[in-house]
Amino acid sequence: MGATTPVWSREQIAARILQGECLIIFNGHLLSIPQKWLDAHPGGSLSLLHFVGRDASDEIEANHSNETFQLVRRYSIGRVELTDGVWVPFTPPIATGWVRKPNSGGKMEWFKEATEVYSNEDSKFFPSSSILLAENNATSQPSSPTLASLKVPPSSLSLKIQARHSKAWRELHKRITAAGLYQTPYLTGYGPEIARYTLLAAASAVAYFHDWLILSAILLGLFWHQLVFTAHDLGHMGVTHDWTMDRIIATIIADFIGGLSIGWWVNNHNVHHLVTNHPAHDPDIQHMPFFAISPAFLDSIWSSYYKKTLKFDTFAKLFLSIQHKLFYIVMAFGRFNLYRNSYVYLYQKAFDTKRARGGTWAWKLEVAGIIFFWSWYGSLLYGCGSWQKALAYLVVSHVVTSPLHVQIVLSHFSMPSGDMGPIESFPHRQMRTTSDVICSESVEFIHGGLHLQVTHHLFPRLPRHNLRRASELVKQFAKEEGLTYAEFGFVDGNEEVIGTLRHVAEQVKIMGKVAKVEVQEAFDKKIADSDAKFKRTMKKGAHSKYL
Repeated sequence: MGATTPVWSREQIAARILQGECLIIFNGHLLSIPQKWLDAHPGGSLSLLHFVGRDASDEIEANHSNETFQLVRRYSIGRVELTDGVWVPFTPPIATGWVRKPNSGGKMEWFKEATEVYSNEDSKFFPSSSILLAENNATSQPSSPTLASLKVPPSSLSLKIQARHSKAWRELHKRITAAGLYQTPYLTGYGPEIARYTLLAAASAVAYFHDWLILSAILLGLFWHQLVFTAHDLGHMGVTHDWTMDRIIATIIADFIGGLSIGWWVNNHNVHHLVTNHPAHDPDIQHMPFFAISPAFLDSIWSSYYKKTLKFDTFAKLFLSIQHKLFYIVMAFGRFNLYRNSYVYLYQKAFDTKRARGGTWAWKLEVAGIIFFWSWYGSLLYGCGSWQKALAYLVVSHVVTSPLHVQIVLSHFSMPSGDMGPIESFPHRQMRTTSDVICSESVEFIHGGLHLQVTHHLFPRLPRHNLRRASELVKQFAKEEGLTYAEFGFVDGNEEVIGTLRHVAEQVKIMGKVAKVEVQEAFDKKIADSDAKFKRTMKKGAHSKYL
């Protein structure tokens, strides 16, 4: 990134984006990301596509090590033209439903996968800056995005203030780095955890061989519950900080021991961290037809992650109307949904010739891990002695892990899900959409340290054993910048989530009542029209008779 590099104007950058280039701004420089790196990016292509035409400096710094920055420099093609020292963002094509796909001849071309839906109000759920997506049913459409589609919708946020937040976050990052908080506390952090894992696994095995099956299942569930926190750290490269080493250890924990795909989780979770709580883009809040935390989901929106419409159909209407009552029941069986997502991902990757970093070996290791998991766990179920005991063991061991699912959603389901647009800075978005779960330091191992989600979202690679120390600095940062640091007690957080779910459920019921009234009105009108027509006919018939 030398000083003699050319300066690109906004017009030039817009033109090249419309031609199909993946251009991202990083520290005042223009990065041109080739298709081969889009396909191979460890965080998935969506992590890059959501920042086309935007300044991703904070996101890149938060999610990558200093060593990775050396690779980033390879893609610099010059500097960008700033306005008052700030880059004025474009709307990424994917935000308006445009993606690049190979045509029949193998050449990449634009494809309109969804139709953009702009807000016609300015409310909590639908701010003026929001862009949602709907299934594209248009018979005729432009062949590519236009300059108008790159324009950012009006926003209530100040670009100048957002730039100030961004600058302050970078200074905070320097302080956290200087404090040594990126150094993994192997002995004091993971030492006690490994001892805890070993104790739970051994106790579960002892109980099983003594035929204390329910106790064994409970202990196995607690083992899985605790172990997943380390898999999470490894997925963020927060343990050894070496991608290959962290991925191998993560695969052993997640796939071989837990039966879940770490590859799926990383792909899903990275997108969640970048577009947190966006109804159309964040897979971690896209749980239709079981949950909807925003009325936006009642319009059958398109998911840019799952590449399908999240339909508000008859089943969804029924389920969502009572979602606040079924919340804990669904959460109890949440692990089964993780299996489904994991295996669909691995199946799709079997036909993907453009796998991300790790290539074939990472996928093969995961598949071997899943086979290994169901071999040993299947043997446990078979050894229970009867199908009734096996079913009880299966259900109990999985339900015990459910507090983890509840805890994670507490940090986001209770927070705003409106889209504030590309103008919103990284720190502002993370603090607006994320909250902490308050707990005593003596019992925070139950939450795996991930109850401090605000700090984790601001610094995803930070070892979670250092989050508490870092959170004090983050609170100071929030106070200085006038940002809200949201935190709830576990009970209060649950009440907030249930309240959010109840609000949407009430909207569903209101829609149902309105629909019934409209149907009744239409029926009454039809009857009235039929009566009037009949009377006219009879009157005409009687008149003809007397002629």
